[in-house]
Amino acid sequence: MIKMNDSDSTLGEQFQFAMGEFEASFPKSYHYAKNHMWATPSPDQSAASGSEQCVWRFGLSAYAVRLLQDVYFLDWIVEPGTPLSARKTIGSIESKKAESDLFSPIAGELIAINDNALDEPSVINASPYVDGWLIEIRGNASEENLLSSDVYAEHLNEAWEVAQRTIKGQANH
Repeated sequence: MIKMNDSDSTLGEQFQFAMGEFEASFPKSYHYAKNHMWATPSPDQSAASGSEQCVWRFGLSAYAVRLLQDVYFLDWIVEPGTPLSARKTIGSIESKKAESDLFSPIAGELIAINDNALDEPSVINASPYVDGWLIEIRGNASEENLLSSDVYAEHLNEAWEVAQRTIKGQANH
């Protein structure tokens, strides 16, 4: 079982989602992408230019971390300064359960990659919402591809049904 140590006090109010016997927690103040990445404005907004721009920090949600289980390798095929389109392949991730491509959750410019997560990917397992962030992208402040926590919670219900069928080998039934 994965033990996440992101402190409740640093993340504020959270909502819970039951994944079988595991209960995942999600900060309500964060935004989410349908590819199960969280988004929050970067603590360092000096890279943003103008009120219409925001530097968004992204990481994997507790849902993604739970499904992947024990992330041990992270690879980027893009460098800071690269313009990104939404859903562009930006890298890959390997874990105990899967190898998956990573896609840009929004369009914008890649500003930063978390070198600590690249050097020690297990930080994603232990602290997905704080130390395990992945990338920062400068994009629109009112990004339409990002969901509120309430809408993401609804999306999780649909995604969990699909995941359960896939896990049980019933994806095509």
